[in-house]
Amino acid sequence: MRRVVVKIGSALLTDPEGGLSSEKLEGHVAALSQLRNSVPEVVLVSSGAVAAGYERLNYTARPRTVVAKQACAAVGQGLLIQAYNGALSRHGLTAGQVLLTRGDFARRESYNNALNTLSLLLEKGIVPIINENDTVAVGELTFGENDLLAALVATLLQADYLIILSSTAGLYRSDPSGDSEAQALDRVDEITPEIRAMAEDSVSPNGTGGMKAKLAAVDLALSMGVPVFIGDGSGSDPDKIRMVLDGKGRGTYFGNPRVLPVGRKRQWIAYHANVAGRITIDDGASRALCEQGKSLLPVGLSALEGDFKAGDVVEVFCLQGSLIGKGIVNYSSSDLAKVRGMNTSQVKQQIAQERVEVIHRDDWVHCKCS
Repeated sequence: MRRVVVKIGSALLTDPEGGLSSEKLEGHVAALSQLRNSVPEVVLVSSGAVAAGYERLNYTARPRTVVAKQACAAVGQGLLIQAYNGALSRHGLTAGQVLLTRGDFARRESYNNALNTLSLLLEKGIVPIINENDTVAVGELTFGENDLLAALVATLLQADYLIILSSTAGLYRSDPSGDSEAQALDRVDEITPEIRAMAEDSVSPNGTGGMKAKLAAVDLALSMGVPVFIGDGSGSDPDKIRMVLDGKGRGTYFGNPRVLPVGRKRQWIAYHANVAGRITIDDGASRALCEQGKSLLPVGLSALEGDFKAGDVVEVFCLQGSLIGKGIVNYSSSDLAKVRGMNTSQVKQQIAQERVEVIHRDDWVHCKCS
């Protein structure tokens, strides 16, 4: 195993008052250092910026409003990375801070820049420490986006494993806070409706992501070929993370991945790109795309919606109204409207177009992968 992404939630980093616990952070770093002895590339996705900053803003308790949390994060992120760097240096390691938002994944250039930066940091032996850019990203502060962020990073890097550490020992059959005999599942191969129903609605006092958010992250990671562990990350045992990879973690193992690792361009099309419009195609074009692995030509186009340009991502629907996939379109919406339903020779007479395909098969993702 070469590359592992570890996510540590706020509940594992805070003291009883909700502030950042140096003792807990040091324990996690010791475990990360131990993991590095057997896994050469370790990436950390860490919450905790709000916890690190709220006391510096003279709050007596962790604030609840979004604007106050964002202000705390603005102060706390620097303190958090400083604490990590100090702890890692005592193990001969160096941290590299990377702040991301959902938009960084949606924009292809930013997506590639993030990949290139993280790849170089790992090549140089740095431990990337990634957090949502809390000061501008409202979603993380409200819905537990760091679970999703960890899955996005793991799929971007085509990691061998995603380990999500929390204060609970995985997915329980019933709520352990109200059922003293609740049992955690050791393994889940597929996220079924029954599994989703087991997810808790509650969140931890110092965290933002409940089990539902974690299962959404698991679903994404599995769909892109990355297995996941969710489990208890508390305690000071330096082997606690390494033991997860040995099958001895206290929590739930999720796999098998539904597919082999998906190429990064198709990842971006399927999960990250903003959709600029939609097109509807006839039955023959649907079969060509979905069953025969062919490109989409203008002759198969029935309708289009939206104002898009060449290079944008559009959704593709069949005549029955079902979404069948997404792809990078080679025409603007205005040009596509001119050639809708035309064969190749007619298209060449109508407009000057370098690529006759509406969507090339290499720029297409079928809905079963999206």
